[in-house]
Formats: sequence, C-alpha cells, structure tokens
Amino acid sequence: MKRILVTGGAGFIGSHLCEYLLGLGHEVLCVDNYFTGSKRNIEHLRDCPRFEVLRHDVTIPLYVEVDEIYNLACPASPVHYQHDPVQTTKTSVHGAINMLGLAKRLKARILQASTSEVYGDPEEHPQRESYWGNVNPIGPRACYDEGKRCAETLFFDYHRQHGVPIKVIRIFNTYGPRMHPDDGRVVSNFIVQALRGDPLTIYGDGSQTRSFCYVDDLVRGMVQFMETPAEEPGPVNLGNPGEFTILELAETVLRLTGSESPIVFRPLPQDDPRRRRPDIGRADSLFGWRPGVPLATGLERTIDHFRDVLGHRPMRRLAAAAD
Repeated sequence: MKRILVTGGAGFIGSHLCEYLLGLGHEVLCVDNYFTGSKRNIEHLRDCPRFEVLRHDVTIPLYVEVDEIYNLACPASPVHYQHDPVQTTKTSVHGAINMLGLAKRLKARILQASTSEVYGDPEEHPQRESYWGNVNPIGPRACYDEGKRCAETLFFDYHRQHGVPIKVIRIFNTYGPRMHPDDGRVVSNFIVQALRGDPLTIYGDGSQTRSFCYVDDLVRGMVQFMETPAEEPGPVNLGNPGEFTILELAETVLRLTGSESPIVFRPLPQDDPRRRRPDIGRADSLFGWRPGVPLATGLERTIDHFRDVLGHRPMRRLAAAAD
C-alpha cells in the first residue's frame, strides 16, 4: 500500500483518479482549492478510512509525507482558465515547482498531467510526442498552453538536474461523469444543451475534429504509466485515436438524448485547433494501453450523469465558449 498525493483531486479527472487508487488499496491524500473542483465529486469517498482531503492551493508550498504524487491541479477548460489567466499560469508553473520540490525532498515519483494543448493548432497529424507544437505564445489560450509547456520543462530539468523520478503524460480530450456543467467543453455543452432543449452551439462550421477519451480509460492509463520503470519519464500521449468532427459529435448527442434541439453555428474562437488526434503507439508499446470504451457508450454514461444533475438542481445558462 502506498500513500499517494493527488493535487486537483476534487476535479473531474482527479476525483476519478482518487477513486481508482482507493480501489487498488492505496491511501490517498486529495488536495484541492475548489476553484474548479467540487466537494460533491468526492463526497462518496469521505467515509473511506484511507481517504483524506486537504484544502490547499498548489501555488503555495506543501509539506506532507507521501510515496507518490499525481499533479493534476490546474483549470483545464477555456471558460475556467481564461477567467484568471495569470493565476492559471501561476498554477501550472509555481504548482510544478512546489510539487517537484516536494518530490525531490521525499525522493518520491511524480506524474505531471500535461495536455495535448502543448501541440497548439498542430501541423502534424496525428500528433506524436516528438512533435514540438504550434502554439501562439501571446494568444488568449496561451496561459494554459504555455503554462503546461513550462511545467513540462521544469519536470525534465528537475529530472536531469536533481534525479527526480518523473512521469509526464499529455492528456487529449477527456469526458465522462463529474464534468462541470458550465465548463464550456464541447461534450458537456452539447449534452446540457440537448437535455434542456436549447440549441446546440457549434463554433466554426463543425468540420474541426477532436478525439474523445472516456475518463475511466484515461485514469487506467495514468496509473499504468506511473508503474512503468523509472528510466521512462515520457512524455506519453493518452487519448482515444478515434477522430470525430464536432458536427458528428453534436448529431450523436442529439440521437442518444432523443433531443429535438436545433444546431446553430457561431464564429470560431481565436487559436482553436482545427484537428486533434493522438498517436498512442508509445503508450501501447510501453505498457500495453489502449482505450476500450466506445464513444457512444461513454456518452450514454455521461448523459445519465447530467440527467441526474439537471434533475436535482437548477442550472444557470452556459457561458459561450468553445472546447
């Protein structure tokens, strides 16, 4: 049994990771400042004697005793990370420095949840880990994109300079239960709009593509990679290589919800990537990981979650934002 720290543990992905690690028999320390995380996401875990929660902002140093660290703390949707872009950058950069310092002191293995956004609007398709990306460093998405790129730099420099055992993953579009209904991501937007009977909003003409990975598949890949030999730091892409246009996603959501909502089109936001699809050959060869949940199956589970959310509390209108 290990004692494992999960920063951002009350968030969408973080809460699923905490649950998975507890299921493996580990002790889990969940750290979150609740900017985008929710106590509701972890409420069902609180009675577990191996689960502990600490309210803390990773931009401030943290002094705890753990065996492993999963660093997920950072707002990850445009609505949230553009709300306070300076704080977003500080969370990625200062948070990485503080968690790496903790890992260095403890001689603990640490995983960084990076993102496919480091590839920007890619000129390589599908994206391999060797691709350096096409990011606008002064655009409205740069606080997140460049913050994560800098965090990767820090992780590899701590690894080379101080011998910190690191793992770096690049997460592609992930969806599932516990997504924030107002996060502006395309899956949650479409599902909530469809269930409410509102028009489904597509930014651009809908021909841009994304690859959608169900959260259970992602979490399994994170833990599998963490357990690989120390000499393999990454980065490793984790995502579903199945590629869909945004229009195809909208039509699928309408079919699965039975909604008669119309589809409306709005201008494409600045620096929105045209295509996004991971090459997961490295994850497959290193630890035999491939996603197993088909898009329709994952969407059905996510729709059931949002039916429950909509049925138990009123919701305010979604902010206009693109994935």
